[in-house]
Amino acid sequence: MINYPPATWRLLVTPPLNGATNMAIDEAILYALAAQQTQPTLRFYQWQPACLSLGYNQKWAEVNQTECVIKGVTWTRRATGGKAIFHTDELTYSLITHKDDPRIAGGILKSYRVLSQALLQGLRRLGVDAHQAEKRAQPRTQADRKSPVCFDTPAQYELIWQGKKLVGSAQLRRKNIVLQHGSLPLHGNLKRILDLLHLSTEERQRQEQILLQRATTLEHAAGHIIPFEAVKAAFIVSFAEQFDLTFVESDLNATEESLTEQLWANQYANDAWNKRV
Repeated sequence: MINYPPATWRLLVTPPLNGATNMAIDEAILYALAAQQTQPTLRFYQWQPACLSLGYNQKWAEVNQTECVIKGVTWTRRATGGKAIFHTDELTYSLITHKDDPRIAGGILKSYRVLSQALLQGLRRLGVDAHQAEKRAQPRTQADRKSPVCFDTPAQYELIWQGKKLVGSAQLRRKNIVLQHGSLPLHGNLKRILDLLHLSTEERQRQEQILLQRATTLEHAAGHIIPFEAVKAAFIVSFAEQFDLTFVESDLNATEESLTEQLWANQYANDAWNKRV
């Protein structure tokens, strides 16, 4: 384990919020930190109501808007890349710090590897023998590249259990700040996302098989449901130990709240952003 200089970060635990607000908060913290109006932050959150989030460059046409409305599912577009994620029954984390923080030194891939170690240790505290995904032995097929679902294939250094993707993460670097956030499905049927996408019968059947083979939930890995609070507590301890951090829990400040409102209105809850691709 690398010895890092001790540091104090904010711990932010927000109540379950709609998807647009959740994404706005993450980016608001980034801008506030760039302006020296807040401090590095580890955040844990949930989604209410359930939300379908699209990757930054994903095509809106892949979304079955009618089915989302029928099922009471909202939607938003992330500032980070990747494909669609159905946010429900999950723990989501975000980490926002300065680009020159030694804990995320180096490029995106290196920082993925380092940050994943804290998540990995947290899962092992919960009795889940997870591992980091290695570099793919075979390149993704054309069908894989066209898949609209984020959890169909683990990227390098994302966390897997028995070869199946368990935690998916994505990263954004802007204004010399790094924002990484990620999703851990706690329980439930991962195939629910397929109801929210425009898929042919053949493609839906293929995606069902892919999700069965390549993705899993914490419940499946642990053999029982582990509550959000227990998972959050395990991750807090692991991040503190891994990176020599002291966490002080506090809420968003006035600057962050104002930025959140602006980003919610102008971006994440605005179809000009959500349907722009």
